[in-house]
Amino acid sequence: MYSASALPRPIAISLGDPAGIGPEVTAKAWEARDAHNLPPFFAVGDSAAIATVWQGPVAMIGDPIEADAVFGKALPCLQVADAGEVIPGQPSIDGARCAFQALEAATGLVRAESASALVTAPVSKSQLSQVGFTHPGQTEFVAERCGVSRGNVVMMLAGPSLRVVPLTIHIPYTEVPEALTAALIRSRALATARGLKRLFGIENPRLAMAGLNPHAGENGMLGSEETALIAPVLDQLREDGLDISGPHSPDALFTPRARALYDAALCCYHDQALIPIKALDFDEGVNITLGLPIVRTSPDHGTAFDLAGKDQAHPGAMIAAIRMAQQAELNRRAWVDPCQPS
Repeated sequence: MYSASALPRPIAISLGDPAGIGPEVTAKAWEARDAHNLPPFFAVGDSAAIATVWQGPVAMIGDPIEADAVFGKALPCLQVADAGEVIPGQPSIDGARCAFQALEAATGLVRAESASALVTAPVSKSQLSQVGFTHPGQTEFVAERCGVSRGNVVMMLAGPSLRVVPLTIHIPYTEVPEALTAALIRSRALATARGLKRLFGIENPRLAMAGLNPHAGENGMLGSEETALIAPVLDQLREDGLDISGPHSPDALFTPRARALYDAALCCYHDQALIPIKALDFDEGVNITLGLPIVRTSPDHGTAFDLAGKDQAHPGAMIAAIRMAQQAELNRRAWVDPCQPS
């Protein structure tokens, strides 16, 4: 266990859509700071969004460095935009614009090392698209702002029981076989192994690759992708020194006995990865982006507009995202890249 003071700067949390549950779970995470030994953090967005759903103390700050001094008594908030009238559960254009500006500001603060790590509360992609947000999601936006190609970042979903990486994400299932290429599998596998070393402190990461088809193709009877595409890539990766097994039958890869044999599972498509992680670790699931020069995490849930303002949102995933951001940043600072000269 690292002490909360081990990070040189507080963690920045962009509040996400003001009408969603981001402000509430951020405030509830602050309430639970002592119980979970959370490091100092501050909210970035509109303080009115917090006051609408929470009656606790909020301290306005003008600079992230002020957060440490007030964190023990109030939730620090860096005001960056006015969301207009905030009605929980009712997203608005002003709210989307505020979420966009909060994400931009929080990312910039971490890039400038004014904050140690970035945690992003959930946004509404459909709302953001109406205010000029052209990225598929926050992951791609943060990657661009960090000067990293979206093809070089990896979305990992991590919880106490499982870590998964979807190789393809928000595309129709019918497009998955064409999108699943040898180059994609190889790049994602290498990036995942590097991320496990760099951010999770796992010296010799073990990966497992799921097959695309039922029973991993059943030797070609149920599909040829495993034998024609996946297996040759995995053979080459093993020759290159990567500890990776598969392709495994997807229906058996997430059993307790199987999970004990790997540190992360590579999955062919979105739901193949997200169904097991949400079934096992819904209240503690974290989205962490691998391949960035900064640490970025997010609770693995959406805006939940149907719960907003009802004091029903569970802060577990936000708490887990903050703790993972802290641990990942400490690991990142301690990690020595063997490819770089000393």
